[in-house]
Amino acid sequence: MIHGNLTGIRESTLNELEKLYDAEFERDAFLPDRLLNILVRYTDLLNREMLVYLGRDGTVLEIAIGSIGSIALPELHLRRNLDRLSGFRCIHTHPGGSSRLSDVDLQALRLLRFDSMCAVGVAEGRCTGISAAFLGEVEYENLSIVVKGPVKPGRIPQNLWMKEIELAEDRVKKAIEKGGLVEEAEKVMLISTDSEESLDELASLAETAGAMVITRVIQNRQKPDSATYIGSGKAEELSLVCQAMEIDLAILDDELTGAQQKNLETILGVRVIDRTALILDIFAQRAQSAEGKLQVELAQMKYRLPRLTGMGTVLSRLGGGIGTRGPGETRLEVDRRRIRKRIDDLEGQLKEIKKQRDLRRARREKTGQITVALVGYTNAGKSTLLNALSGAGAYLPEGELGPEDLTPPRSGGSRRVTPVLVEDKLFATLDPVMRQVELPENRECLVVDTVGFIRKLPHQLVQAFRSTLEEALYADLLVVVSDLSSPNYAQQRATVFEVLNDLGASDKPVLEALNKADRVNVTGMIEPADAILISAKEGKGLEELKAEISRRIASLRHQAELLIPYDKGAALSLIHGKGLVLEEEYTAEGTRVVCLLDAALYQRVMGLLKN
Repeated sequence: MIHGNLTGIRESTLNELEKLYDAEFERDAFLPDRLLNILVRYTDLLNREMLVYLGRDGTVLEIAIGSIGSIALPELHLRRNLDRLSGFRCIHTHPGGSSRLSDVDLQALRLLRFDSMCAVGVAEGRCTGISAAFLGEVEYENLSIVVKGPVKPGRIPQNLWMKEIELAEDRVKKAIEKGGLVEEAEKVMLISTDSEESLDELASLAETAGAMVITRVIQNRQKPDSATYIGSGKAEELSLVCQAMEIDLAILDDELTGAQQKNLETILGVRVIDRTALILDIFAQRAQSAEGKLQVELAQMKYRLPRLTGMGTVLSRLGGGIGTRGPGETRLEVDRRRIRKRIDDLEGQLKEIKKQRDLRRARREKTGQITVALVGYTNAGKSTLLNALSGAGAYLPEGELGPEDLTPPRSGGSRRVTPVLVEDKLFATLDPVMRQVELPENRECLVVDTVGFIRKLPHQLVQAFRSTLEEALYADLLVVVSDLSSPNYAQQRATVFEVLNDLGASDKPVLEALNKADRVNVTGMIEPADAILISAKEGKGLEELKAEISRRIASLRHQAELLIPYDKGAALSLIHGKGLVLEEEYTAEGTRVVCLLDAALYQRVMGLLKN
């Protein structure tokens, strides 16, 4: 897909540029000669800036036409991992002939942490010079800029400039480790037609993404405007505010169509995203596992696909006049085909991962392992609760967790479980994490921490993360964790049950835990009446919660009376170890036991008795 200002460009030219996505360039060359020649030729032909993102593997990631200050690339804005370099260099041309890097170029390099920012001067069909900038050491609490060049074409020190990327990577890493790096956060305007509560949550999301909220706007409308969502008059009014406050980004509290987004950007004069894009941005930051990254990309692709139609008539390869009729694909169809192919690839990879997850789940069921899922609103304290329930240094048999969750093995084939990351931010936990928890009355269970829910949860995320959310769907017991101290407690709790209903988990046994009770003065009856008040941070109410989980698990078991022959001691040991023995009597034929067993454990015992 070619981004930017495509007005007036021949479709044959766009077709030729599209082939760059399939081209491969030298990995060890900072700016390959073949790519330089292509950029110079098309810059001269179009008399517009050309911009490409070149990955470290020599592939072209994005192509855009127009000013670097005005191009908004979807992948660029969803990439927010600022604890390292981006992994690609931004190479763009200046049709006026100057190869000097502008202040906008350098600001983009520092803010978005490209591997490098490179400018190519073009005049009269030839390259006049090349400059490159890299992130340097920290000066005055910010990364400095190292500028190389301009140099003449053919004189680019390819190896030296590639080495500068390695040095820049090391500088960024050291700066972050020292904690002396100050980010230049994007200044944002929040716009909502909902409520102050919804706007508060949008502000929390924006801050989690690393933005600085400058102003908030509530626009009271009975229904959104089909063209601009907030109305053209209000948009014109807010454009002046954006100029006065030097706003970088406007965030809308609901999902926009492609046309609404484009119209708002035109009127406001700043980049515009919606709530869904913001949540996708945060998920792109938080994904750590291979599965999580695949799920985020899948959600991004599904978000982009229906918005291609809002990008204007420049996407059409076929016109409506004489000489343009005939078979062929529109540009829109080509872009759709490219995205659909990627969606198919991602879904295929996720299906394979799901098979592995299903095998692990089947193994747990075969061994009679009870699973308890922690579900709840984002930032309700689920990860803190999981750490408190499992205890630091807990051990779990190998095979249940990913390698990132475990320390090296000890004798006996088990590994020490590392604490779950806890942050006072929305969506601090993205990838599901399991921990083994010891319960009263000789019971134990696996507790899984799931991704938090939120109002207006994008359906793309629900679809993409379905295999992860299935941990809640297949759990034996759901513990719904709510933030009792939140002023929106009732609304958040209702949202959680709505999402559970959408997932098809509304019939699962539920135990409610009201967290952060230490922050509120609880008087009178609580809602619901059978909920347990806890403070995961201070450890209050946890024993009561464990006891109730144990009691609920016991209720999932059914009473059985069995006669265990004396030569089947393994079956009796399994009952004592995993079940709950109510009565035990030694007879001439064997040991008679009355016990509570769940279905999986009962099948295991019967299997041992038959062998």
